[in-house]
Amino acid sequence: MEKQGNLIKMKTTLSDGKVEYQLVLNNELVNMNQFVGKPIELNYQNQINCIACGKITSKSFSQGFCYSCFQTAPETEECVLRPETCRAHLGEARDIEFAQSHCLIPHYVYLAVASGIKVGITRHTQIPTRWIDQGASKAILLAKVPNRHIAGVMEVFLKQEFSDKTNWRSMLKNELADAIDIVAEKQKAIILLPQELKQYTLDDTTVWEFDYPVNTFPTKPQSLTFDKQAKVSGILNGIKGQYLLLDNDRVLNVRKHNGYLISLRAD
Repeated sequence: MEKQGNLIKMKTTLSDGKVEYQLVLNNELVNMNQFVGKPIELNYQNQINCIACGKITSKSFSQGFCYSCFQTAPETEECVLRPETCRAHLGEARDIEFAQSHCLIPHYVYLAVASGIKVGITRHTQIPTRWIDQGASKAILLAKVPNRHIAGVMEVFLKQEFSDKTNWRSMLKNELADAIDIVAEKQKAIILLPQELKQYTLDDTTVWEFDYPVNTFPTKPQSLTFDKQAKVSGILNGIKGQYLLLDNDRVLNVRKHNGYLISLRAD
């Protein structure tokens, strides 16, 4: 099989706790789980297309944008990384129509375990996709709030106690923090919140768990990039987060290469 197209982050589905991945190439979905344990080859075609406007760019900014779109696209506004700065609820945004469908909708605040315990937020439409993209082994919903700004404010409060980052190397090595009682951590988080934010917390104690298609985890992950080598090939040992795990501890972050034109060969 050989397919060509611009990379975009892999689509994911969850079936009975098992994660399934599809690579999107030229609007076609390629089931990647079927290639785990088999040789694959990805060849960079020396072209990057902006994932917003489509034009060719010599350099990718913020995972797939040309410089112009990086400066103006609503997907790269400050509140993407710092949701507490979102001002859409005040009628201020780069694109108010985009904000209405992405910021002014219900958001969840959650706790997840990928490397250690972390706090995060996501739109209600991105459950459980957000956790899978982060390579979480388990997650729990903490609160449901009406917009992105409030979610960000709650996250800032909880960062006093919880990290908001994932150690990608530990995540890929599958160093699971099994000793963490995520339900107990949720109760600890609720106690930290001021009264005006406690009203949004959820009683739901459901723990989401994720089983990734991996035969062998890397022991010392070595990150690959098409910026340094045009050809990436080897045995696909597994997939976790948005990473392809290849033999010899090599890993490729698909999302980092959004917009890169590649060809995929696999049996």
